[in-house]
Amino acid sequence: MTRRITILQGHPDPRGHHFGNALADGYADGARAAGHEVKCIEIAKLDFPLLRSSEDFYHGATPDGLLPAQDAIRWADHLLIVYPLWHGHLPALFHAFLEQIFRPGFAVQIRKGQMPRKLFAGKTARIIVTMGSPAPFYRWYYGAHSLKSLKRNILGFSGIGPIKTTLVGWLGGGAGVPEGAFPPLLSTTQRKRWLDKLHALGRQGC
Repeated sequence: MTRRITILQGHPDPRGHHFGNALADGYADGARAAGHEVKCIEIAKLDFPLLRSSEDFYHGATPDGLLPAQDAIRWADHLLIVYPLWHGHLPALFHAFLEQIFRPGFAVQIRKGQMPRKLFAGKTARIIVTMGSPAPFYRWYYGAHSLKSLKRNILGFSGIGPIKTTLVGWLGGGAGVPEGAFPPLLSTTQRKRWLDKLHALGRQGC
């Protein structure tokens, strides 16, 4: 069965040369090869303001520059969400995007005296988080709190599920990070294995 897939690339660097970009591209290539329809949203290339009040969240309009992203999410059967771990959390730009996008009326319907109605029931998702440290360290020592929050408080609250996760560690800290600040990086062979895995997941549409 073919699926409609929207990829949310959450890295805030618009140059797009990071391993998370390559993982998303590999997934998209696999999905298209299997006949799935794919749309990609590059959050770093969007222009939108910060959300600054609860009044705006509940009663304001979604910025015009984000309406195509909302359309792509609404259209999708499945979401692939990719972002790097920064300070143990989502990058600020990506979090600001989610705050603007997942508003009442879009992700949930607020009903007086009743529980919110989840508007995205039936959609599924996979979250890919890249990080410089070992992935088990983030999951077991730190508790993967930001990942859990994204799954429960944003995606799950709107009805999306099941939500699968893929953690990719040992990537180092990127340009400008002091030598020795992170453990040894993934080898070329290990990176290829990850790219092949994401290509296979894309073919499966999961």
